Amino acid sequence: MKSFAAVDLGASSGRVIRALVGPESLELADVHRFPNEPVHVGGTLHWDVLALYREILRGLRAAGPVASAGVDSWAVDYGLLDESGALLGNPVHYRDSRTDRVPDRVEALVGAERLYATTGLQRQPFNTLFQLAAALGTPQLACAKTLLLVPDLITYWLTGIAGTEATNASTTQLFDLNRRRWATDLMTATGIDPALFPPLREPGTVVGPPLPETELSNVDAVVSVGSHDTASAVVGVPASGSNFAYVSCGTWSLVGVELPKPVLTEASRLANFTNEGGVDGTVRYLRNVMGLWLLQESMRVWGAHDVPSLVAAAAEEPALASVFDTDDPVFLPPGDMPARIAVACRRTGQPVPSTPAAFTRSIVDSLAVAHRRAVRQAQELSGTHVDVVHVVGGGARNELLCRLTADACGLPVLAGPVEATALGNVLVQARSAGVVGGDLAAMRALLRKTQQVVRYGPRGNGSEWAAAEARLR
Repeated sequence: MKSFAAVDLGASSGRVIRALVGPESLELADVHRFPNEPVHVGGTLHWDVLALYREILRGLRAAGPVASAGVDSWAVDYGLLDESGALLGNPVHYRDSRTDRVPDRVEALVGAERLYATTGLQRQPFNTLFQLAAALGTPQLACAKTLLLVPDLITYWLTGIAGTEATNASTTQLFDLNRRRWATDLMTATGIDPALFPPLREPGTVVGPPLPETELSNVDAVVSVGSHDTASAVVGVPASGSNFAYVSCGTWSLVGVELPKPVLTEASRLANFTNEGGVDGTVRYLRNVMGLWLLQESMRVWGAHDVPSLVAAAAEEPALASVFDTDDPVFLPPGDMPARIAVACRRTGQPVPSTPAAFTRSIVDSLAVAHRRAVRQAQELSGTHVDVVHVVGGGARNELLCRLTADACGLPVLAGPVEATALGNVLVQARSAGVVGGDLAAMRALLRKTQQVVRYGPRGNGSEWAAAEARLR
């Protein structure tokens, strides 16, 4: 048995988790949790990446002796380094408005069809390609010599070694998914310098020992993991067999299936499904659903902090009274979420919720509808069949959401583990260290032996959910 540390950065908080792993055992312990609070300055929304790094160091120092540490985070955002390796300003937050209307401009240059055929990515305004197109001509980009995605930036500060982990590279819309290499022709066509992008590395690669300046003598090495948090979360799905869908549910709900190869059809592109690289060469075929961000932003407006009480009150509200399209871009930026939900309900001729509990019920109902739609489309577009839906991440704690997702999808939902991302992170490290062996199926078998899940069976025939989905068309 050996100990490993997972650094898991989410959009609203970060954590360092220590894992004790053996061939038949896997135990997690929280070491350090900290907020992730973006900063709005000069008209731009930034990540406070130096504060995150400080808290990561505190957490890793508190983790005690570990064989290795690995870093995962959200996708698409990046830091720029100058020739000396110094950071050129805090990374810009993907919810910043700088990419407004940029996708249209980029697609006019290279064509939406070509972009999808090469990268397999859904059209999201915050894709790294569009962020870089928005930054063209800025002094910062002109001075940059290296671009590092957020987990690779942290890994660089820990080790002094630059590189880009492949699963996260696949989220940039600058990665050739078929050839598993940078799409340099797309970079050149859109005015982006290919020299900015460092060599790619696969999950499980030992990057190197921590630098002396980090004061991490308790950490033997830093290992590249599935550094896109969803890549690690999918490793952490305790599935048996391949006929499963997953909902990695937190700030976003990432809803999809695991495939051996991408789906690059025109129908897939028009449905806005994405093909992202997974661990062991798999493909995460999924849709981004807005997720619990809708509730988080609403609670900020209300000044509410007690999620369980709010969800319990929502469970007493009438079902499916008002639903809205969670994929509407109007819900992407920070702001008054309840006011935007009210507008959406009025526009579709539905009652406007009048209390926080009623708004919460509308949000949870609408997320269940979105999960239903994405699970169905993932099967239709990929030609696969799903027998069960695994809900992992923070949303697995939300009993109402899990129950309603089972009802909406007409499939059993297995909820848990909550810390799927950290589990996937440490499993890749443990395999690299030789503590566990085998493929994804073997790692998931260990999860089923050691992690608790809750089963929710579907209720009813789903007709009311089909009717609710029809209201959104």
